[in-house]
Amino acid sequence: MPMSTRTATTSVPADSDTEPDPAPSPLSRLDVAGELLTLLRAAGTEPRTDEQLEALTLAVAADLPVLLWGEPGIGKTAALTQLAAALELPLTTVIASVHEPSDFSGLPVVGADPAEQGVPMAPPDWAVRLVKAGRGLLFLDELSTAPPAVQAALLRLVLERRIGALKLPPGIRIVAAANPRSSAADGWELSPPLANRFVHLQWTHDHEVVVRGLGGTWPRATLPRLDPEKLAPAVDFARRAVCGLLAARPGLVHRLPNREGARGGPWPSPRSWEMTLCLIAFATAAGSARDVLSLLVRGTVGDGPGLELLAWLDRMDLPDPEQLLADPAGAALPERGDLRQAVLDGVVEAVRARPDRSRWDAAWALLVRALETGAPDLVVAPATALAALRRADWDVPAAVERLAGAVSLSRRADRSADRAAAQAAAQAAARVGLAARGGR
Repeated sequence: MPMSTRTATTSVPADSDTEPDPAPSPLSRLDVAGELLTLLRAAGTEPRTDEQLEALTLAVAADLPVLLWGEPGIGKTAALTQLAAALELPLTTVIASVHEPSDFSGLPVVGADPAEQGVPMAPPDWAVRLVKAGRGLLFLDELSTAPPAVQAALLRLVLERRIGALKLPPGIRIVAAANPRSSAADGWELSPPLANRFVHLQWTHDHEVVVRGLGGTWPRATLPRLDPEKLAPAVDFARRAVCGLLAARPGLVHRLPNREGARGGPWPSPRSWEMTLCLIAFATAAGSARDVLSLLVRGTVGDGPGLELLAWLDRMDLPDPEQLLADPAGAALPERGDLRQAVLDGVVEAVRARPDRSRWDAAWALLVRALETGAPDLVVAPATALAALRRADWDVPAAVERLAGAVSLSRRADRSADRAAAQAAAQAAARVGLAARGGR
């Protein structure tokens, strides 16, 4: 039989169960694009000192509602997403401005017998999911675009954690974000009652953090490590700090800002002071830096009262004037000039409150020690005030002679500075006069 000129092919018997393997289908263009997007979104984290991130995690640990203020595109949403992932909390994002007031206060549901059972307020589905999960991070985004009616409905959610008839469990944390009214889309001022329920943090970008993050490594958000042995002392310290300041400055207990725009930010009230006390206790137990505590305190009661509280905290650690008067030779004075000045002023006031020859002499000895261990100009004002307390039958102590030189030198320097300033002002006035005559 002649051989066929066609190439022979292998055929599969018709009764065979085996089928040829299908050829792998090529990836679609969208599949390839998806792989590239996955690579772009892959990023790692690293431990890094970040004051605003530490302040945020500290407030979250304290279970206080936090409001992040920042310009659009600054990374507020990304920070919250990363925080939820780092803390292994499911993130629920709610855009307040696209919801109705009933979405937060609850939707009325008429039952079989309203006269007997009433009309319950049913919560939205996202709230039910949060309760079922038992833990999570509720992110209220674009808060400054919510109209006043929606802000009023949010009051109970933020403070009491209630949505209709449903109460959120303790494992839910609330964080919000807002743009300033000038840069918000159809923005509104935050109402004073709602603003007073938040810890306000100004969210700004750090150039190095952005560069490292775009390179694939962002700061890692971790909850603060609280020292179990510091818990009780931290609470005592926080209570003494807040109660001591408010006892001395009762006008700070409640101060609603006069300017309408400032009412949408942090301001002092009994509620915000309670939050401040809580934050001081957490920061103390965690050993947080002063800058972190400053962000939290000023973000709760405002810049003015917050700075007064920080100064009060500094003075709480100052030595007792009575102990210094008891042993002036062995007194340990603060290194910082402002704190040393406060200590010396406190000693003079202690002598003024209970004048006695031995106490007066001890105060002079303490001023000499301050002169030997610090800046001489710090003893000028206390020495002048202490000299004014002298009684007629009190002899001038020998220590005064050692201080006299410093006081005299300081006064001469002050007079020289005054003369130099007056001379400079006269010369400036003369130049202005010459210029005016030349222009005629």
